[in-house]
Amino acid sequence: MSGMTTNKMSRRHLLTLIGKNLGAAAMMQGMDTLGFAAASTYAGPIRLEGAPKGTRILVLGAGMAGLVAAFELRNAGYQVQVLEYNDRPGGRSWTVRGGDRYTELGGATQYCDFADGLYLNPGPWRIPYHHQGVLDYAKRLKVPLEPFIQVNHNAYFHSTEAFGGKPQRFRTVQTDYQGYVAELLSKAIRKDALDDALSADDAQLLLESLRRWGALDRDGRYQAGERSSDRRGFATARGGGLMPEAVPSDLLPREPLLASHLWQWLSSGNELDYQGTLFQPVGGMDRIAHALHAQVASAVVFNARVTAILQDGQGVTVRYTDTTTRSERNAHADWLVCTIPLSILSQIDMAVSPPMRAAIDAVPYETSVKIGLQFGRRFWEEDEQIYGGITRTDLPISAIGYPATGYGSSGPAVLLGAYMWGPASYETGALPPAERIAVALSQGSQIHPQYALEYQNGFAMSWSRSPFTNGCFAAWTDELRQAHYTNLCQIDGRIVLAGEHASHLPAWQEGAVLSSLDAITRLHRRIVNG
Repeated sequence: MSGMTTNKMSRRHLLTLIGKNLGAAAMMQGMDTLGFAAASTYAGPIRLEGAPKGTRILVLGAGMAGLVAAFELRNAGYQVQVLEYNDRPGGRSWTVRGGDRYTELGGATQYCDFADGLYLNPGPWRIPYHHQGVLDYAKRLKVPLEPFIQVNHNAYFHSTEAFGGKPQRFRTVQTDYQGYVAELLSKAIRKDALDDALSADDAQLLLESLRRWGALDRDGRYQAGERSSDRRGFATARGGGLMPEAVPSDLLPREPLLASHLWQWLSSGNELDYQGTLFQPVGGMDRIAHALHAQVASAVVFNARVTAILQDGQGVTVRYTDTTTRSERNAHADWLVCTIPLSILSQIDMAVSPPMRAAIDAVPYETSVKIGLQFGRRFWEEDEQIYGGITRTDLPISAIGYPATGYGSSGPAVLLGAYMWGPASYETGALPPAERIAVALSQGSQIHPQYALEYQNGFAMSWSRSPFTNGCFAAWTDELRQAHYTNLCQIDGRIVLAGEHASHLPAWQEGAVLSSLDAITRLHRRIVNG
């Protein structure tokens, strides 16, 4: 970093450096955003008119895609039956509460001991404002929502290699990073170091914008003082009466700040998926799924493990095992909407065309690990004034999510102690649940030393060990989409697939909703038109 002085830095070098920094920030967010631009194309409730009387449609899976399909097809006049592997609706749109019992692949069983009213969302935990499909079902079914806090400027950025491993507030990293960048650009403009011509008026406007953006002084310098402290916080805060006068805070040194890579998380609220406002259902993410299920409950069969899917010119037959009695059963219908994840569907005997079979078999699934930790008090609020939001770290736990509800309440609370992707999620997910929790406690205590004293119990979900998904979401690549996506989404005889895997918004509930609406609209058209 010794070459990073204004006298030695060309405009191209400076802007290249900034571009690399901001580009790296975006890339580091890639795993969090899953690499997809998740804007929704939802255009409002669908209308399916003219359903032939007595037509039977079988839906496999009571996750968001299956429940939406059942709800809309029933409303259109179809006779609907839903088969669901679990003993609850929602699929991955799942909330774990005290008293719940969960057995994963390998036989490890967890009993959730969270206090009343506390929960963990092992799957989706936030809804972007532009996911209008999910939001519309919440509105139509009167599911109350509350804000989800994505960016909290008082949460932490933490690197084991920077600043002695001491966590730094989001606001201090952002303020100092912007200040140094603005100062360097300001100096480049003043020294006529820009390659591209600027008029005098444009240069003056750009300088003024940099002063405001970077909290620079009148001379274009970024330094400790009231301007910077109004953003990054004061060493001694402003008070009243005869309290001590405010004292500006010291800046993080420029070169260690750039070397820390803490700036990689500054764009965490800039991606379309995470721009405000985000929402969460009051009481847990499964509230929307449960509201949909309430509309079609009489049609849903739980504890049904599908073993074979057959079809001919007259209809479809699904063989399934009742997992409570171990008895084998058959379900018959005229048409089938299958929302079973491809990771499971690829293991099921299914009478479809070779192109669809190849598509089903081609798509791998990514995993994730989420760990919920219950503590005796909300120390992140009481001790550190963190209300909602996410702390980022280079430790394998990756993120700590603070509850965006119950602010200021006394007694226990649950925070998300780990949200892992990539290799760390496979390594940690392979451990027994108690050891996963131990990892989250050990690593999280480097940021919050209160862990050891306040911890009470936890729940650790590894999606690679989920018996009903064998993974977290469909990990499409451009090449796989080019080869298989269209074939996967076709109506194959009397069968159509739906789910997040049959969308361009994988890993999002909105993808499941849109895929379901598209699939049943096309299926309805096929049925009506023959």
